[in-house]
Amino acid sequence: MDTTTIASWNVNSLNVRLPHLEEWLKLRAPDIVALQETKLEDARFPDDALAALGYRSVFVGQKTYNGVAIVSREPATDVQVGIPGFEDEQKRVIAATVGGLRIVNLYVVNGQDVGTDKYDYKLRWLDAVHGWLAEELKAHPRMVVLGDFNIAPDDRDVHDPAVWNDASILTSTAERAALRRLLGLGLHDSYRLHHEEGGVFSWWDYRAAGFRRNLGLRIDLCLVSDALRERCVGASIDKEPRSWERPSDHAPALVHLSR
Repeated sequence: MDTTTIASWNVNSLNVRLPHLEEWLKLRAPDIVALQETKLEDARFPDDALAALGYRSVFVGQKTYNGVAIVSREPATDVQVGIPGFEDEQKRVIAATVGGLRIVNLYVVNGQDVGTDKYDYKLRWLDAVHGWLAEELKAHPRMVVLGDFNIAPDDRDVHDPAVWNDASILTSTAERAALRRLLGLGLHDSYRLHHEEGGVFSWWDYRAAGFRRNLGLRIDLCLVSDALRERCVGASIDKEPRSWERPSDHAPALVHLSR
């Protein structure tokens, strides 16, 4: 079957992980990749290195923190940076149209701890995303919303629900409710369309041998709109790059759409 492969990968510093990204692009040959935590000012983005592999890039970044990019075989058009009407110095959002698909790349706020100012900012940020995407879907019904959501959708997506509970950051009641509101717009968790089982994760802490012991969370998501649901023929998480030397703590999440 002829498919379009779209991936999300929090690279946790593109300056460090560029060799990994280059190797992975050669191995998997995805059509579109949304990157988070590039941690690079725009002048330092490796546009030429990725172009040498046949990919075009649109990006917005800042030094040390955040930063997002969309890397694609076809050039991106109609690029949107940030959430319209939501003032935010943090570079966490980029959207563009690629090959007739609206790609929205989100690096969702972590939130630090429940009850903190950063947690409140996370919930306000997610509310702003909801309002924006509600309008975007009207204009772009064929939409993929993907990224590091910093929310594990349900207990299947955490290694220990007793630890990651409704009072914990990334799994709290309000965070999961905000994610459900986004899904309520007509978006579908592509991984769950094809896999019901738990215990498959996309992030593992560097500490306590988290990856080797599979002490992870599934927080990197690829959401497809109603108009793309029937075209969603597969979804997966590629754990291999997490096993490489000096890896990101995240693995790529992928969705496959029939053409």
